[in-house]
Amino acid sequence: MSIKTDLQQYTEASSQDAFSLQNSKLLKVLLHDGEIQAKKGSMVAYQGDVRFEHAGSGGMGRMLKKAVSGEGTTLMKLGGSGEVFLADSAQEIHLLYLESDSVTINGPNLLAFDADIDWDINRISAGGAAAAMSGGLFNMTLKGTGWVALLTDGPPILLDVASAPTFADAQAAVTWSSGVTAQLKTDFKAKNLIGRSSGETLQMAFTGEGWVLVQPSEGRPTPVSGGSGGGAGGLLGNVLGG
Repeated sequence: MSIKTDLQQYTEASSQDAFSLQNSKLLKVLLHDGEIQAKKGSMVAYQGDVRFEHAGSGGMGRMLKKAVSGEGTTLMKLGGSGEVFLADSAQEIHLLYLESDSVTINGPNLLAFDADIDWDINRISAGGAAAAMSGGLFNMTLKGTGWVALLTDGPPILLDVASAPTFADAQAAVTWSSGVTAQLKTDFKAKNLIGRSSGETLQMAFTGEGWVLVQPSEGRPTPVSGGSGGGAGGLLGNVLGG
């Protein structure tokens, strides 16, 4: 007996890189007795001797930042030896390799990164009326040398910030390079409200030398667990969640 199939086209792609794309929606990570950090729940398969641990916040300072900011990206540590396959809701995956450099990333768009890369939560400043409306916006900054895997909800566009004044919806802006500065702005003179979820004309303005990656979506809804919101329950839940 035999089976006729066209599944051979999906045979695992061979690569010696630590991070490699199997296709546009599936990432393979090679572990050689090392570690990476990845979005919690993003593992879809693995082969070999791989261990999974809650990553925590990496210190009290970052734990408090995470709680106060509401930054909901929860990370897990993957270690050992083997191959791990990562994905998130069949979103597009893109790879960056940092060489003693940094990028700023919208938390929900971060899939995985090398353990040698340091991360922190930073506030995007807002001026004037925008500050009164938003109180600022928080994103993750990754710095060091190694691989970073990003997610986009659809094929993105890479914009050259230096070539023209550049603006984007806060949820559509995925990541930007170290030479770029981001600020929040509000234009009350606009007749049409911008952003289906924001309810006001809140935008991000980018200046400097470098690029910003923008996805064709304002992001997918993030599941909210019990006790969410700006009250003490949500704050304590974020702290205990690491």
